[in-house]
Amino acid sequence: MSHKIKPILATILPCYNEEEILEKSFKALLLYHQELIENGLIDAKSFILFVDDGSVDATWQLIKKFTQKSQLVKGIKLSRNQGHQIALLAGMRSVYGKCDCMVSIDADLQQDYRAIEKMLNRYKEGYEIVLGIRNDRESDSFFKRFTAESYYKLMHLMGVDIEFNHADFRLLSHKALGYFVQFPEHNLFIRGIVKLIGLPTAKVYFDVKEREAGESKYTLKKMLAFAWDGITSFSIVPLKLITLIGFIIFLISIGLGVDALYTALFTNKAVPGWASTVLPMYFMGGIELLAIGIIGEYIGKIYTEVKRRPHYFIEEEIL
Repeated sequence: MSHKIKPILATILPCYNEEEILEKSFKALLLYHQELIENGLIDAKSFILFVDDGSVDATWQLIKKFTQKSQLVKGIKLSRNQGHQIALLAGMRSVYGKCDCMVSIDADLQQDYRAIEKMLNRYKEGYEIVLGIRNDRESDSFFKRFTAESYYKLMHLMGVDIEFNHADFRLLSHKALGYFVQFPEHNLFIRGIVKLIGLPTAKVYFDVKEREAGESKYTLKKMLAFAWDGITSFSIVPLKLITLIGFIIFLISIGLGVDALYTALFTNKAVPGWASTVLPMYFMGGIELLAIGIIGEYIGKIYTEVKRRPHYFIEEEIL
């Protein structure tokens, strides 16, 4: 099924302490949207939504200035920093029912925003979801490229269905967005949820540009936490690994027991009681702590979900 030739497009940009780059992003994206409107690719009612994720710098003041300069720009300010995924969720919920399709993109515009036209073309062909896939990671450092590639491999190994080299640059139709907003979970891993929707999906490839100003807000600590959230939100493989580890320990224990018995009976090198006491104690202690930690992570997520606290509060909005 094909979609509208001139859809109302909502472009969502989550922002956190982006005052150094936001002015450039605003100007570039505004000119591009005006170009799309003039070329008849999107409706004149299309708009850009900046979501301030509780920034402590001048990000919100800049967003308010942008809304005064152009009717194409709208803004939402969350009451506190909730993280990129929650900020994106707030934007997606806000635009639902107000557009024919939406595109999410990072505020630093390192993702090539001109790929939006390609996404629109696939949308008009009838696709409900269009994923932005980066062409390569040549611009990344060796460490970042290695950790990113390892991350995707680990996710697949754990049974999480995500697209390689796809982050949060994507287009969702009104129908796909309607399906998405029905997911009530608090432990958000949006790129995983999008794959669960199951509607016709296409891919668009783009190049990543160098960041022109400011610093990336995704530190190694945050990336590791994000990866762990993705695994524990979509996979029970870590829990199954505990059973596997228990079986392996059982086999190792048999081997250690045989070795200790052989040493005691046929050699004079045995220290009485050492092998049978110390080795199993340290080994089992470490495994038990690991197992308790993994189970605790899942229990913690259940605890968060059952409380059903609001995902966020909107302190101010300009719509």
